Amino acid sequence: MGNAAMHIARTGLDAQDMRMRVISNNLANVNTTGFKRDRASFETLAYQVVTAAGSASTSETRYATGLNLGTGVRVQGTARMNTQGSLQTTGNSLDLALDGDGFFQVQMPGGQLGYTRAGNFARSPEGLLVTSEGYQVMPGITIPEGATSITIGGDGTVSATIPNQTDAAQIGQIQIASFPNAAGLQAAGDNYLTENAASGPVNLGIAGQDGRGQIRQGMLEGSNVNVVEELVDMIETQRAYEVNSKMISATDEMLKYVNQNL
Repeated sequence: MGNAAMHIARTGLDAQDMRMRVISNNLANVNTTGFKRDRASFETLAYQVVTAAGSASTSETRYATGLNLGTGVRVQGTARMNTQGSLQTTGNSLDLALDGDGFFQVQMPGGQLGYTRAGNFARSPEGLLVTSEGYQVMPGITIPEGATSITIGGDGTVSATIPNQTDAAQIGQIQIASFPNAAGLQAAGDNYLTENAASGPVNLGIAGQDGRGQIRQGMLEGSNVNVVEELVDMIETQRAYEVNSKMISATDEMLKYVNQNL
């Protein structure tokens, strides 16, 4: 029985350690453009049924509650909190922020499509609109050579002022990706997410339509990490870890007493 109590406390230590890792990652990315915080979720492990509720206690009565012994806890998963981050003005015409739901779509190495909220884009030597890593924003936008100004509307319409022309010319439109379950997207690092079975298929559309957010030019979306909230969660996790550690120590003292006195 003592070994069982130690095992249960150990699962608590493992679970709190994983939760601390999630909190640590949130705090580490407090200044990461477009970052969305994660939240760890817990679930109980299997129960040992010693006496089933409703089973016969005598020939005429039944147990009202029964006796079930838990075997511990584990982290069920991490859920991405897709709440809006604060919008920060940069003044850079190729910095874009999404005010609302959705993701920018980019082509990653090998042809795989990635999705991101980080809109700190730039112009490649070939005139393409790309990410800081050089990944092309999809569908492709080519900025004409010599363009003096770039204007991007709330619906993603991209216009450029070209020398010797009085009116700005439309050169493309940035489309926004949405998913049936955006929380199910797989994190791939470098601010990118990838589609999988949990997220459902991508649905491209115009910004500001069908629930998609609008594009804000000259702005970037900050992370949605609340430092105060994360610090409170960190203290709570630390206290839970200490309690599970004390449980191991208390169980060890009980076993020591039994071995020495009985």
